[in-house]
Amino acid sequence: MAGWNPHQQFAMPMFRDFVPQALRPWIYLLFAFLFQLSSGVYFALTAQMMGEWSLMREDVQMIAMFGVVGVNMPFPFLFRFKLRFTNQQLLITAAAVILACNLLAMWVTWVPALCALSFIAGFFKLCGTFECFSNIRLWISPKEDFGVFLPTIYIVILGAMPVSGWVAQQMYVYTGSWHGMHWLMTALMLVVILTIYTCTKPWRMMPWRLPLVSLDWLGCLLWSAFMLQLIWLFTYGEYYNWWDGALWRGVLLTVPITLACAIGRMLHIRHPYIDPKVWPHARLIPILAMFFVAELMNATPHALQNTLTGGVLHWGFTTTMHLSIAEMMGYVCGAAFTILWHRPLHQKYTRLLAVGFFCLLLYQYWLYIDVSSQLNIERLIVPTFLRTFGYAIFFATMTLYLKELIPFPTFFQALTVSGFVRNGVAESLCAGGYSFGLRRQVAEALNRGIHTDMTQVLMVAVKEMFGLMCIIGTFVLLLMLLYDVQPVRSTVQRMNKVLRKGSAF
Repeated sequence: MAGWNPHQQFAMPMFRDFVPQALRPWIYLLFAFLFQLSSGVYFALTAQMMGEWSLMREDVQMIAMFGVVGVNMPFPFLFRFKLRFTNQQLLITAAAVILACNLLAMWVTWVPALCALSFIAGFFKLCGTFECFSNIRLWISPKEDFGVFLPTIYIVILGAMPVSGWVAQQMYVYTGSWHGMHWLMTALMLVVILTIYTCTKPWRMMPWRLPLVSLDWLGCLLWSAFMLQLIWLFTYGEYYNWWDGALWRGVLLTVPITLACAIGRMLHIRHPYIDPKVWPHARLIPILAMFFVAELMNATPHALQNTLTGGVLHWGFTTTMHLSIAEMMGYVCGAAFTILWHRPLHQKYTRLLAVGFFCLLLYQYWLYIDVSSQLNIERLIVPTFLRTFGYAIFFATMTLYLKELIPFPTFFQALTVSGFVRNGVAESLCAGGYSFGLRRQVAEALNRGIHTDMTQVLMVAVKEMFGLMCIIGTFVLLLMLLYDVQPVRSTVQRMNKVLRKGSAF
């Protein structure tokens, strides 16, 4: 069995001889895209699941967020899996687990079981995607340039999100049931399994197997529980009326206990799930803050735009799904623009981040101006493209910046830490905050008697929330532009050094 040489030219020795060399990387790229299309529960079919199983909107959102958290948690384990199992074993297992989760999700009606299925599907979704991309990295970038490799990954990852929603809605239209998407993904995962089994042979990265010892599974569960508790609080906050709900207060009291257990285990075992060395990096907290701000700006389509299109304009999903094409094109163009900016142009991170954030801010201004009862779908295509274009730039650039900041041995753990903000918690926090803000705005408008028509009241509330995001986003953009000025940046860096020295005393 052939070993792996990090300095060798691109080759895919896991394929059998009858598979053409030129076709091999495209097969893995297609499989990575199919893994990204999959999920345990598809968020685009929320309304259909709610109607058939009499679930609350919060229940379906929580099930979907379990899948988002599941995608974030395998990062510290990925290389250990690759050093233990063959390529064939990893891909077949990932596809088989996702296939089983899609089948079970059609018949299981108990919400906790659906949450577990969604988490497992998300976990193996990332495992399969990583295995595909790790084997074609030299095909994507022969010089192993992460400035090309990471944005290319995000072309697939981010581009697959709107495609998955669009396909799910199309399957519902043609089959008349939300089960159609699950049957489609079951068939596609079966194709992946059969192709891998017949076209590849057992091959591993190293000629020896590294045992799966010292993997901190309990630490993974503790950090997952901590994230999911926070997500639960912000997902069900409006339903339980926040602090007034006894169950909500009970879950809130368990959050510090779970966090203390996770930190205590991290500090007292030899191989923790997240190495304590990840946290002291001086720029990690600013990176997490920037991820949070980007998620704050990117959460408005789900919380505010959907309220406008559903509650005011009464558009159905067959109308709004046309925006999926604009979303996909924005993600793909944004990631491609990141490659162009970093490699041929060799420009700075801060300027590209400002470009990406400006596009996110421009979306807020566009919607603030366009909010009205006469809005048509064509007016949302350009701002939707700008938002996803800016988000792809921001997401890819921040990951590149994290790669240069964090040493490679702890880079994947740093991705998990950043995922605490960008994969679920920030989105749920922002959605809960927007829901609370809308309710406050509607209540105040009704109390003042400004409008008597509920549709008009809701439209004004959405407009005011978009205006608030314009103010916050403009302030953050000005800070980013000032930081790009050399005297300001030097002063901030000196202040950080002084603060760190002071904290040492």
